[in-house]
Amino acid sequence: MTTVGLEKFQVAVLADRLDELLDEVLRRSGGTAPVPALAPVELTDKAPLDLPIDEDFRVGTMALAWDPDTSQVVIEAQEVTDEDEEEDALAAVDDDRPGSAVLRVHISAAAARAFTQRALEIVAAGRPPCPLCGQPLDAEGHICVRLNGHRGERS
Repeated sequence: MTTVGLEKFQVAVLADRLDELLDEVLRRSGGTAPVPALAPVELTDKAPLDLPIDEDFRVGTMALAWDPDTSQVVIEAQEVTDEDEEEDALAAVDDDRPGSAVLRVHISAAAARAFTQRALEIVAAGRPPCPLCGQPLDAEGHICVRLNGHRGERS
């Protein structure tokens, strides 16, 4: 098992983009692609995550693709590092430098629909983001960096 860490907004964007990708595959195929319009009920997963959660790496960039040969979605997640810009500059000079970790997953369209459904439910159940800085709001507000350190009130 490989565990990667994502920010809440990354999960939301991934779910949205997966749905868009599957809708586009379905549209382009004229409805003949093996892509369900909705998540199959038998793939519904409400189980809690296995604990403890020890992430192998935090995800920086992600890519999505449709593999027409296998009729599967390909999700690629690349590790974020503190030195991303520096590594990019050095990678062109030193090919022996180890790259960041990459997780590539191939899943069925039905599993992708089920993932998006659960991901969006989990994101919606979380604390709402601050409209100014995007950080989670507590019931009593939070210290918003966009308000120059003043307490932002929940609206």
